[in-house]
Amino acid sequence: MSPVLADALQVTALIGALALVHRPLGDYMAAVYSSKKHLRAEKWIYRSVGANPDAEMRWPAYLRGVLIFSAVGVLFLYVMQRVQDKLPLSLGFKPITPDQAFNTATSFISNTNWQSYSGEVAMSHVTQTAGLAVQNFVSAAVGMAVAVALVRGFARSRTGDLGNFWSDLVRGTVRILIPLSVIAAIILVACGAIQNFGDIHHITTLAGDKQAISPGAVASQEAIKDLGTNGGGFFNANSAHPFENPNGFTNLLEIFLLLVIPFSLPRTFGKMVGSIKQGYAIVAAMGVIWFGAVLAVTWLEYAHPGTASQLAGGAMEGKEQRFGEGASSLFSVSTTMTSTGSINSFHDSFSGLSGGVLLLGMMLGEITPGGTGSGLYGMLIMAIIAVFIAGLMVGRTPEYLGKKIGAREIKLAACYILITPALVLIGTAVAMALPDGKEAMTNIGAHGFSEVLYAYTSASNNNGSAFAGFGANTPFFNTTLGLCMVLGRFLPMVFVLALAGSLAEQKPVPETAGTLRTEKPLFAGLLVGTILIITGLTYFPAIALGPLAEGLTS
Repeated sequence: MSPVLADALQVTALIGALALVHRPLGDYMAAVYSSKKHLRAEKWIYRSVGANPDAEMRWPAYLRGVLIFSAVGVLFLYVMQRVQDKLPLSLGFKPITPDQAFNTATSFISNTNWQSYSGEVAMSHVTQTAGLAVQNFVSAAVGMAVAVALVRGFARSRTGDLGNFWSDLVRGTVRILIPLSVIAAIILVACGAIQNFGDIHHITTLAGDKQAISPGAVASQEAIKDLGTNGGGFFNANSAHPFENPNGFTNLLEIFLLLVIPFSLPRTFGKMVGSIKQGYAIVAAMGVIWFGAVLAVTWLEYAHPGTASQLAGGAMEGKEQRFGEGASSLFSVSTTMTSTGSINSFHDSFSGLSGGVLLLGMMLGEITPGGTGSGLYGMLIMAIIAVFIAGLMVGRTPEYLGKKIGAREIKLAACYILITPALVLIGTAVAMALPDGKEAMTNIGAHGFSEVLYAYTSASNNNGSAFAGFGANTPFFNTTLGLCMVLGRFLPMVFVLALAGSLAEQKPVPETAGTLRTEKPLFAGLLVGTILIITGLTYFPAIALGPLAEGLTS
């Protein structure tokens, strides 16, 4: 079987699996967030934190819950890293330095999982499982809760109530993320991923060198790493490591896991607003951009542009021989478009134009299909912008799902889409103007600039992947990237929840002959065009200086 045919069959199987679970999983998540009943385990959690799960919250109260919970998580994870040498199962590892502990804590709480350390030689068993893995669950659940709050803003009327944050957080964790992660972890263990709490093994290689092999609870962390679009790997090599990703089947499974919830949430959205077709329009826009990026990167990597790659007859440097160019491209596009950051190849080794597509996937705002929860609410913000543009073209007050999109709603949506580009471009500019930024670059010219641009794009969009050659473990980058991760995560949530509250207070607008049909393919096309145009106008100069310049001159 030719490599091209094998890659085409992989993509076909992946799309088929996602289509197969789209309806049942989407309907199940809608039922979870709409249920009035509480499980016994959930009631125990509510009592332990002193929360009333039945109390409705307006958007300021909902936001306070998000921020307080996340702030406590940052403090808890920071302290755990600083004292890990005094905790059980420390494996003899030293405490993490203050700046790196801050960076890691903000990274995992913000669902970014940017790692400026090598997990197998830095983090103890307790830190990995009781600290990092726990945050993988709850940070994903926070994103899903905010998305559901925005959906309720569309579904409800004449009320400012958006549900209960603590109920949404606990249900998302207990009823969705934990069961799916347990199933995924069992499959990964059966396929060869490791799962234990053993000591470090010291061996002698065939060349006579000494090597330390770290064990750990890898399969369980791998499952939620992908399912919650987190991306923080147990090992420095992430999903290129055979203990995390043993073979071709697990590679495809992990891609499926990082896409399955983001691609199923539009069904949840359609179910909760009472129009399944609205969900189809959203998922269609997500899928078109994702599939286009898969085709582009796969074609570029098979074409292996550039003198060095042409002479070598391929572009396999930095890619796993087990997976090849096609599976590496599929994984890389999926991870940069889902805010996952998990990798099975080094993005630094992709061609200039391929790296540009991966950058663009993050610059879109992580919405195609985006992160667990964050992808849906980001796409709904873009839908509001698209409706507003359509209204301007026909001279009609824009409406979406029976809600008028007025000045307040557009201001909130505009603030949302401006926050992340501001963090990316200002952060990159500051880093390039200071010696710290230039010293971290392992390449000169356009590729070196792309390394810095990629770092701030990844941090601000809560992705977590990196160009492998970038030296980020310095006080300057640990601090500035940590701030970008926090601001890039929680400032947009402020505008999302304020928008949700504004929509929930409105009374429904009756549909007329002039109402834009947002469930039709025409609107899905308009949405795709709006996303690409806004992103292009915002980032084209930066892309031109980095990956585009590299691709055209290599």
